Amino acid sequence: MIVAVLVFLAMAAETARSARNERAQRARGGVEPAGDVYNMMRLAYPAAFVAMIAEGAARGGPSRAWLIAGAILFVAAKALKWWAIAALGDCWTFRVIVVPGARLVTSGPYRLLRHPNYVAVVGELVAVALMSGAVVAGPLAAIGFGLLIVKRIAVEDRALEDAARAHGRRC
Repeated sequence: MIVAVLVFLAMAAETARSARNERAQRARGGVEPAGDVYNMMRLAYPAAFVAMIAEGAARGGPSRAWLIAGAILFVAAKALKWWAIAALGDCWTFRVIVVPGARLVTSGPYRLLRHPNYVAVVGELVAVALMSGAVVAGPLAAIGFGLLIVKRIAVEDRALEDAARAHGRRC
């Protein structure tokens, strides 16, 4: 139950921030590219956690070692995600929204990784699988959501490149 509370409280905070940033991006003329998988992701992301937590509850939970390893990974993944969120500022949203003329963010974790937020999301999924003991739902969630992330990255990269060509800068 503690895992569920941690996961969904963090998700609620991220949802609120994303909604606020989305409004700001749209007010600055932000546009959403065609072909995004957001509608699938917004259902699959919480469903993956629910499935893993439910499986873990049905199985009686993980060993203490797996719980600790998962908790450490979860904290590391959240730290990376919030570092990425801080670096992007009001450019971070759940949706891909590109503001024409905005500069590409290359500070924070973006100096080291092209898509640190997505690395963090995979880390969150693996961490919750470990913390809950979800030996079936965990790998399925990580692989399934990972495929959505691959599609999302293609859409995002295309949108950023299109914006760079059109305006010489990107966000």
